[in-house]
Amino acid sequence: MQNRTTNTNNSLSIKSPLGDLGVDIITAISTPPGMGAIAVIRLSGEGCIAVVDRLFVSPSGKKLVKAKANTALFGQVVFNNEVVDEVLVTVFRAPHSFTGEESVEISCHGSVYIQQKIVEALIVQGIRLAKAGEFTRRAFKNGKFDLSQAEAVADLIASSSQASHRVAMNQMRGGFADKLTDLRDKLLQFVSLIELELDFSEEDVEFANRQKLYELTEEIEREIDKLANSFQLGNAIKNGIPVAIIGETNAGKSTLLNLLLNEEKAIVSDIHGTTRDVIEDIVNIGGVTFRFIDTAGIRSTTDTIESLGIERTFQKIEQASIVLWMIDLTTPAEKIESLAQSIVPKLNEKQVVLLFNKSDLISNAELTEKQNILPNLEAERLFISAKKQQNTDVLVQLLLKAAHIPQIGENDVIVTNLRHYEALTKALAAIRRVKEGLEIGITSDFISQDIRECMFYLGEITGQISTDEVLGNIFSRFCIGK
Repeated sequence: MQNRTTNTNNSLSIKSPLGDLGVDIITAISTPPGMGAIAVIRLSGEGCIAVVDRLFVSPSGKKLVKAKANTALFGQVVFNNEVVDEVLVTVFRAPHSFTGEESVEISCHGSVYIQQKIVEALIVQGIRLAKAGEFTRRAFKNGKFDLSQAEAVADLIASSSQASHRVAMNQMRGGFADKLTDLRDKLLQFVSLIELELDFSEEDVEFANRQKLYELTEEIEREIDKLANSFQLGNAIKNGIPVAIIGETNAGKSTLLNLLLNEEKAIVSDIHGTTRDVIEDIVNIGGVTFRFIDTAGIRSTTDTIESLGIERTFQKIEQASIVLWMIDLTTPAEKIESLAQSIVPKLNEKQVVLLFNKSDLISNAELTEKQNILPNLEAERLFISAKKQQNTDVLVQLLLKAAHIPQIGENDVIVTNLRHYEALTKALAAIRRVKEGLEIGITSDFISQDIRECMFYLGEITGQISTDEVLGNIFSRFCIGK
C-alpha cells in the first residue's frame, strides 16, 4: 500500500519514493509524438542517474551511477519484473549537460507502448513530467545561455529553410546577446557617473563627459536602429515571405498555387468565382520559405460571400511583399485596364510580377501585342501556361530574385523575434530621449532615468531583466521535452 501524506489543503497526495529531499527530477519524451524507429526519453535533475539505475539492467552488471560522464551504456529497462525494452542510456553529469544539471537520455525503440511504459515506470519512481520548455528554462536558469539564445533553440527546431536555420544558429552562438550586453555595459558606465554627480549635486561637479556620452548615444542609436530595421527581413525569413496571387476570376490562380505547392490544395474549375476565401500554404523554394496566398478572383459581383472574399483579397495585397498578378491572355485589354484601376493603387512598394497566363492559347503575334498591356506599371513580366507548366522554372527564379534574401554570414545578427523587436523599439525611443536631453541640456536626473530605461529594455531581451510571468510565457511556447 502506498504511503500517503496530508497537505495543507487537506487533500491526499502520493508520497514520492525519492523522499523529502526536495529533489525535483523531470522527464519527457523528446522525440516527436507517435511511432518511429527510435524514441528518446530525457531526464534532468540531481539524482536522476540513480533513479534510472533502479530500472536499468546492464549485461555486464555495470551501474549507471559509476559510468563516466558523456558515455552510453547498453542494457534493458525492467519494470514490475518485466523487460520493457532494450535501450541505450546516455549519462551526463553536471554542469556538462544541456540543462547544466545531472541528466540522462534513454534511447528506446519507437513503439508508443514502449515509450509510455518507460515514462510510467519513471513516474512511479517519483519523477514528474516536464512542462513545456522546462528543460530549456533550466538551462537558462543555470547560465548555459541567455534568454535570447534560449528562444533561438525553439527557432532552430522550427527552421524550415537554409536562411532561417542560419539566423537561428547565429543567435544561438550568442552574437546578438554579446552585442546587446556590450551596449548595456557602456551605458552602465555613464549612468553610474551621472548618478554619482547627483550625490554631489550641491558641489556642482561633473564626472560624466557630456560630449563622450553624446557620441555614445549616437553609436547606440545606430546599432539599435540597425537591429530593429532587420526585423522585417527576419520576420520574412522566419515565417515565410508573403506572396499574394491575385487577378480576375478564372485567370489560373488556383492552378498556379497547386503547381507551386505540388499538391491539389485549391479547387480548380472553369466556373467563375470558385475561390471565395483566402487559401494559404508554405513551401521552401531554393532555400527560401515562401507563404503563398491564393485569393478570390476580383470582379463585380452581387454575391455577398464572394464580395467578402474579394475584400480579403485587397487586404492580402496590403500584407504581401510579393504580388503575382495573374492575367488571362484571352481577356480583352480594355477589361484588364479597367481591373487595374482598383489593383494598381495597392501595389506601392510591392515586388510585382505580371504573369500573362494561358500563353498556349494565343498566337505569337497576339503575344507580342499583349506585351504592351499596363505599360506604366513597373513590374517583371512573364508569359506562362500554368496548366501546361510552361515557363514556371523562370517564375521560380523571379520569385527568388524578388525575395531579396541576402547571403547571411556567421556573424550577421538579424532580429526574427517580435518580443525582441518591441523591446528594441522601446530602447531606441529611450536612447533618443537621452540624445535630445543632452542637446537641450536637461538635468542629470532625467538623463539618468532615460538611460536606465534603455538599459532595462536591452536587458529584457537577454534575460538580465525578467519576471517569472515573462519567462513562463516564453517557455510555454516550447515543445514538451525541450
